[in-house]
Amino acid sequence: MQDISGKRVAILATHGFEQSELEVPLERLRGAGAEVHVISLEAGEIKGWDKKDWGRPVKVDRTLDEASPEDYDALVLPGGQINPDLLRVEQKALDFIKAFWTADKVVGAICHAPWLLVETGIAKGRRLTSYHSIKTDVINAGGLWEDSQVVTDQGLVTSRNPGDLDVFCKKLSEEIREGRHERRAA
Repeated sequence: MQDISGKRVAILATHGFEQSELEVPLERLRGAGAEVHVISLEAGEIKGWDKKDWGRPVKVDRTLDEASPEDYDALVLPGGQINPDLLRVEQKALDFIKAFWTADKVVGAICHAPWLLVETGIAKGRRLTSYHSIKTDVINAGGLWEDSQVVTDQGLVTSRNPGDLDVFCKKLSEEIREGRHERRAA
């Protein structure tokens, strides 16, 4: 992992996030020196999904109403089937994600989280990967889907599944260290 001391990262999630897809990036990014906040729709705690059943709760650091994309250098979107499906119908969440992208900041999405990239229009014309069950959704949204562990495209970092988190976190820290990514039109 690259040293990203002094960088600030938001992890946007709600109930039903895949446990490892929030906890591993949170731990690794903090270990690399970043200040990381869990952002959610409501204050308190959000409960994860751990493979086949409900997992552990994670403390919410800020609500969407309290968080501003301007305060962060990067955004991480954990997957799980439930979490991105609940977030993609929340306009505040979609606006939050789009604000990172339009400001040329790093956006990382894991497993099912590229659904949020589809919903915000970010996927269109971009190289990315995702969990195989949403491949068609990504392609139908104009995404250039690849069957790879991790795909990076001008500050957009995506990964297939929880088994790819080591590579995902390494690439994410590299992109965060590089800073803003001026994006060519897709």
